[in-house]
Amino acid sequence: MELSTVIGLLIGLIAIGSGMVLKGAPLSSLVTNPAAYLIIIGGTIAAVMNAFPMSELRRVPHLFRIVFTRQRLIDRSELIDRFMSWAQIARREGLLALENSLDEIEDPFLKNGMKMVVDGREMEFIRDALEQDLAAMEARHQAGAKIFEQAGTYAPTLGVLGAVVGLIAALSNLSNTDVLGHSIAAAFVATLLGIFTGYVLWHPFANKLRQLSRQEIDLKLMMIEGILSIQAGISPSNIEEKLLVYLPVQERERRTARKNA
Repeated sequence: MELSTVIGLLIGLIAIGSGMVLKGAPLSSLVTNPAAYLIIIGGTIAAVMNAFPMSELRRVPHLFRIVFTRQRLIDRSELIDRFMSWAQIARREGLLALENSLDEIEDPFLKNGMKMVVDGREMEFIRDALEQDLAAMEARHQAGAKIFEQAGTYAPTLGVLGAVVGLIAALSNLSNTDVLGHSIAAAFVATLLGIFTGYVLWHPFANKLRQLSRQEIDLKLMMIEGILSIQAGISPSNIEEKLLVYLPVQERERRTARKNA
C-alpha cells in the first residue's frame, strides 16, 4: 500500500473535519446532504466521460490501484550488479551465453532488450525499439494522469453549480427563516465537496501518477543504457561507472563504501 496516499487522505479529512468543528459548522451537514454528493460526484463522472473515450476510461480502476499501491520497481543498485554480472558472462562466453539468464528476468522491458542483444540485433535497432516502447508507455501514463487532472478541474466548478442550485432552493423559502438558514448552509456544502475533491484528491492523484511515471521512465532509461553497454562489449567496471549516474548521491556513496570495506 502507498502510505503517502493513505496518510494524505486521512490528514485531509481530519483537517476539514476539525476545521468545521472549530468554526462551529456541524459535521452532520456533510452526511445529511446527498444532493451535494450527487451533483459533485455524479457531475464529475459525467464530465470526465464526456471528455475521454471509453478506451481510456476503462483504465481508471487500474489508475486507482497505482495511486493506492506501492510501486514495485527493480532496485537500481541491484540492477547495476545484474548488468555487471551479465557483462562478465558476455565477455567470457559471448552474448549467446546470456540466453540462460533470460528466464530469470521478470521485467518485460528489460527481458525484451536483453533478448534482442542475444539475438544479435544491431545497436541502433535495439535503441530505437526500446525508445519507442518507452515513448508509448509515457504517452499512456500521461493520458491516465490527464483523466484525474481534468476531474480536478471540473469538480470545483461543479461545486459552484451545486451552490447555485442550493441557493435557488433557499430563495424559495424566504418566508421561513429556519428553513432558509439550513438551505443556505446546505448550498455551500456542494462548494466544499467540489473544492475538496478537486484539490485534495484529483489534482494530487494526477501529480502522483506523473511522479511515478517519471521514476519508471528513469529506471527504463537506465536499462537501455545497460543493455546497449553489454551489446557494445563494455567492461563491467565501465558499465558500473556509467550507470552510477542514475543513483542518488547518497546511494553512490554507500555503494562505494561497501566496495572499499
